[in-house]
Amino acid sequence: MAEEVKQERNLRKVLTATVVSDKQDKTLVVKVDRHAAHPLYGKVVKITSKYYVHDENNEGHVGDVVQIMETRPLSKLKRWRLVTIIRRAVTD
Repeated sequence: MAEEVKQERNLRKVLTATVVSDKQDKTLVVKVDRHAAHPLYGKVVKITSKYYVHDENNEGHVGDVVQIMETRPLSKLKRWRLVTIIRRAVTD
């Protein structure tokens, strides 16, 4: 009897980010802020990383807080996709 082996996908990273730019078609630029201790001095410093995110329906806008998930490479720089919009930006 052959045993069926079910292959599961690896867990993917999920981050919360803030949209910095939405000028490109189907792409957002987001920033992720994290805090880490300086390796020598121990002071907690803010580290900002910038990611390019695939946004299929152009839903995100500047200032939105979004949830992004790691995915296969979609272009030269895009390795993340939009999961949900957590909080919309306040517009006047």
